[in-house]
Amino acid sequence: MAQLSGPDSAEGRVLVVNAGSSSLKLRVLGPDDSVVASADLPAPRGSTDATLVADAIRGLGEVDAVGHRIVHGGTVFSSPIAIDATVIERLVALTDLAPLHQPKSLAALAAVNAVLPDVPAVACFDTAFHATLPPAAATYALPSEWRKRWDLRRFGFHGLSHAYASRRAAELLGRPAQGLRVVTCHLGAGASLAAVRDGRSVDTTMGFTPLEGLVMATRSGSVDPGLVLWLEEHVGMPPAELAATLEHRSGLFGLAGTADMREILEAAASGGAGATLARDVYIHRLRGSIAAMAASLGGLDAIVFTGGVGEHAPAIRELAVRDLGFLGIELDPKANGEASPDCEIGTGTARVRTLVVVAREDVQIAHEVRRVLGAGGRD
Repeated sequence: MAQLSGPDSAEGRVLVVNAGSSSLKLRVLGPDDSVVASADLPAPRGSTDATLVADAIRGLGEVDAVGHRIVHGGTVFSSPIAIDATVIERLVALTDLAPLHQPKSLAALAAVNAVLPDVPAVACFDTAFHATLPPAAATYALPSEWRKRWDLRRFGFHGLSHAYASRRAAELLGRPAQGLRVVTCHLGAGASLAAVRDGRSVDTTMGFTPLEGLVMATRSGSVDPGLVLWLEEHVGMPPAELAATLEHRSGLFGLAGTADMREILEAAASGGAGATLARDVYIHRLRGSIAAMAASLGGLDAIVFTGGVGEHAPAIRELAVRDLGFLGIELDPKANGEASPDCEIGTGTARVRTLVVVAREDVQIAHEVRRVLGAGGRD
């Protein structure tokens, strides 16, 4: 197996490839996980875009390995894996599970491989961190023949972010992951929670798709499936329109007419009815889900806020935990209002520690690449 040079050498540069719905983020991380080069491009769709990717990669300098963020590993991939032709075939076969994201990841993989065909590459999965969910948390109450035939289960997403946030929390608290019970709150355009015990995910809010769970920027979060069936049967709404509406025209956007949490908080502070409702629905779902994650853990040692909203919206953090004092959470208003990257915002006497951690999927991916390729990345 190809290996990286030692983590303390001048080599060990990892190119992290993160393909989103409309963008492609390229980051080169050095052995100490610092970003030494970067480029942001449109997501590649054709030969012209592939040329742009090639030019960008050449401008980033030499790299020793590549790590690709892949949204869905299904039940086939429960951990990061070195990419070869067989892996690519299996990733293509999983496209139906993530039709909005998997094609973008595969297009980016092809574009990068065309430029760096001899550089070892690793696929790192958003679903893999949640492969440790116990059956009680992963199983839908559906007929067994359905579940077996189509792999119907709760997969969970944002795993790379949750894995990093929980690992970073243990570092900040000066505690080993073993014995630590953490709820990680990834709050961005997409949003999900994870219950992490001993460094392993034991529950999460997203399910078979990223639609389940919290209210998000444009996604509805959990909706009674009977409501969706009613719209299809009684209104005659086509499945494609239902899917597009739940994915792109619901959530905060559907409630307030904007998906921007900053605009919603400003409008709610001025008494805007739609914005106030959007904020309150968002908080209601978030607060209840935090308590549910704590219940899955049987107690709580720390809660972590990460992602764009989690890191930059002190009002959301304050509202989310305002009525969770019974869990042992208590914020310091000054620390919360002035939160800096990777800091604690709880009171000194709170039983549960509250942290704000900068989302670093790139660091998690580089960590997994080094582990797979045998370079002993930082733990």
